[in-house]
Amino acid sequence: MPIYEFRCRACGKKVELLCPTGAQPGPCSACGGRLERIMSRFAHHRSLQSRLADIDTSRPPGDDYYRDERNIGLWARKRMQELGCDPGIDFDGVVERARQQVKEQLQD
Repeated sequence: MPIYEFRCRACGKKVELLCPTGAQPGPCSACGGRLERIMSRFAHHRSLQSRLADIDTSRPPGDDYYRDERNIGLWARKRMQELGCDPGIDFDGVVERARQQVKEQLQD
């Protein structure tokens, strides 16, 4: 059974409910108002190769590029591929430590 998001027309409360497709939800638990289905966010997963293909190493990434810690190390990995270099076995560990540092800095 899929999970759908609903918003109450009366009080604006958002809820997630398990609902059979096409079934109408009951009234809002907060005020008894009518719930209407809203569009939920979704995620699109991409492979590492797909993400690397989108990187343009001819120019530096923008300021907001590294706000997503998953991007840390991608530009360097792509550039090494272009130059025919092997990043070595320690590369992933170095990248993971850098990602962790960024996460910690963003939490402060």
